[in-house]
Amino acid sequence: MMVIFLLKLLFANNQSATDYLLTPLISETVIFKVKMQCFGRCITQPRSNLGRLRFFTRGYAQSSPAGPPAKPPPGSMKRMWKRLFGRYLLVTNTISSGLLMMLGDVVAQKIEMKRDGSKQRELDWYRLGCMTLVGISQGPLHHYLYLWMDRALPGTAIRTVLTKIGIDQFVISPIFITTYLYSAGILEGNSVRACTDEITDKFATIYVADWLVWPPTQFINFYWLSPKYRVLYINGITMLYNIFLCYIKHNDDLRIRFDKSDSATK
Repeated sequence: MMVIFLLKLLFANNQSATDYLLTPLISETVIFKVKMQCFGRCITQPRSNLGRLRFFTRGYAQSSPAGPPAKPPPGSMKRMWKRLFGRYLLVTNTISSGLLMMLGDVVAQKIEMKRDGSKQRELDWYRLGCMTLVGISQGPLHHYLYLWMDRALPGTAIRTVLTKIGIDQFVISPIFITTYLYSAGILEGNSVRACTDEITDKFATIYVADWLVWPPTQFINFYWLSPKYRVLYINGITMLYNIFLCYIKHNDDLRIRFDKSDSATK
């Protein structure tokens, strides 16, 4: 206050200079007094005046009234994850199925290159595109099949889980092996007869491997996992299994009858 009094005496004849110097000083003095009052109240009642303590330490502009926590922004990972596995679950299952089938075929082609010793050979992009389309076509089928099984056989009782595994192995698995070989063969330009001969040669090999891989995999799927993560989990395992499928599909040693029928058509 003494500083303000002295400034008034020095600039008594210059009102504009007095206003220019005193206005910010008076404003800061008022704000400081308010903060000191808030701090004094926070000391006497610390638990009920956290908002006032925030005012003292950070300023009035940064203080906020108590209320529910703010919602995550629309672009946050948590909100996006909920949408992908909620409203857009079908799209997520379809795209992930295609991408993981593609990755499985890339690894299978790399294994074939290493086996043949052709390090300079490039990827067969047409074959890769065909395998990706096959994966995309299987995504919706997996999606609706698992929805149907969870509605028809709800719960995680051991008997229910074993029933689902039985349906998967005796009904769904043969259908998917057949559709996989037919769709992949037709996309590669083979005739229906050639695809049928290939199924005759390779179905038993794939089905035996199917029994070794999928029953324990599906037990984990049906017993522990939430229904909305079933297809993603299966697609992850399928990526590894697709390496075997793509290798069997394009292995010349297992295509003897296929090659003969193909040459016969020519």
